[in-house]
Amino acid sequence: MNHLSHAIRRVNRFELKYLITLQQAERVKSALGAYLIPDEHGNHNGRYTLASLYYDSPDLRCYWEKVDGIKFRRKLRIRHYETDEALTEDTPVFVEIKQRVDRVTQKRRASLRYGDALRLCDERQIPAHAPAERAVIEEIHTFLWQYDMRPASIVRYERQAFIGTEYDIGLRVTFDTSLTSQTDRLHLHEPQSGVPMLGGNWVVMEIKVNERLPYWLTELVAAHNLQMIRVSKYCRSIEAARGCAAAASHFALSTF
Repeated sequence: MNHLSHAIRRVNRFELKYLITLQQAERVKSALGAYLIPDEHGNHNGRYTLASLYYDSPDLRCYWEKVDGIKFRRKLRIRHYETDEALTEDTPVFVEIKQRVDRVTQKRRASLRYGDALRLCDERQIPAHAPAERAVIEEIHTFLWQYDMRPASIVRYERQAFIGTEYDIGLRVTFDTSLTSQTDRLHLHEPQSGVPMLGGNWVVMEIKVNERLPYWLTELVAAHNLQMIRVSKYCRSIEAARGCAAAASHFALSTF
């Protein structure tokens, strides 16, 4: 996989999520081919693998804010774009705050070495960083201290991403499969021990757009009868581990 530059540190977006079958996903991808191109950061088909280590408070504040539908909420994660190379202290990762304000999703991230990311999130030590990343690192540091954040779960999945051309700048459509979660041995550098979060025939599709959906995409969604669903990979990972009854409200498979 190509080196993931992902230089954007701050972004505001609207996100729409759908739970669809593999067969639906292939039909949608085929239709998208007339408008979008594969993400250059993946392989030639726009594919790559993600691993996210989520942090939460001892009382799972981030989890419950999502379940309760709080209009302003945040979550914190260390995100690694996996390759064939082993994850070491020097491997670049992102430490991210993902924030929801009403319907708008905001993401702020800092690029750090994996060892520095752990020192920041686990030991509360502010690492050396680029001046442009000072504000987000200080926000992360305060968030960690304020709520006594600690590792809560790891979510991994394979993603195929498509992006807009000059006619649809900022548009991004992704398809996530092979989702797994784990709530023990919470270190990204250790061997995987996750359990499946979905059946093998299901795909989480996400549409991310800076302002509004292009008309052609609205028509495409309607033509394929796609139904929006409230879904959080982090919340599902906690529910999968704890057997929460709330899981049904996030992945309502019976509706498909």
